[in-house]
Amino acid sequence: MARLGLAAAVLIGLAQGALGDLQTCGQAQYDPTQASATSNYVCWDNQFLCPITAGEPLSYCAGACYSKFMYTCSNNVLTLLPPATTPFTLTVDNPTLSIHGKPVTASGLHWLLDGQTSSYCPSEVGSECPPGNTTVIVASGGSAAMSVMVPGGQQVYLDPYWGVAYTQAHSATIPPGSTTTGFGAYEGGGFVNLNGNGWGWVACPPRASGGGGTAWTLVAKNATNAGILNDCPAINLKINALPSGTVGAWQYT
Repeated sequence: MARLGLAAAVLIGLAQGALGDLQTCGQAQYDPTQASATSNYVCWDNQFLCPITAGEPLSYCAGACYSKFMYTCSNNVLTLLPPATTPFTLTVDNPTLSIHGKPVTASGLHWLLDGQTSSYCPSEVGSECPPGNTTVIVASGGSAAMSVMVPGGQQVYLDPYWGVAYTQAHSATIPPGSTTTGFGAYEGGGFVNLNGNGWGWVACPPRASGGGGTAWTLVAKNATNAGILNDCPAINLKINALPSGTVGAWQYT
């Protein structure tokens, strides 16, 4: 009984210590020591508690928590950011990850993270060939495409395994079960996955993606694949606007 009493006392003491670390935000309590984690909270104006998702402390506006990759707050009114109207590149945004700030790169007909862009230009195009070393994207009306010169273009889609892919040049073939819409591109914000009830993007490290090499794999998370993505942290994709008419490559390979 003495040992049981001592153990209980230790547990109670630990619990009290843990509770003592909590801080109050309005009528809620949270642990500020976890403020840099990918799934904790931030307190605004000592009153409003918002979660941290994908490394982003969500902002507060008129009773709602929101992501600056998709919304803006002006005069206490929350509105969607305007759509991106010019070509853009994308970079990973999650300050808790080593790939924070690294580019989205097109290679092997898929988007990778912190990889090398793969492209091709016929010799007869000569000096008109774009540089081809940067992955440039355009978006409109919920769809997206690679910013290329090749006739017919290259459409962006989510493949049946929810990876981000693009069509082969001179072909419109897309695998059955793929998704071609549900992309949001916001000026001054991010490229957002609106499929799957807003689960967003995750980055699978090389050991988890199974693709080999050092690049990470970009995956659209949803209810069908969430259970196998435990090693893949959430990220945002930041839009970096380019001048109108910017073309990234003749074609991406």
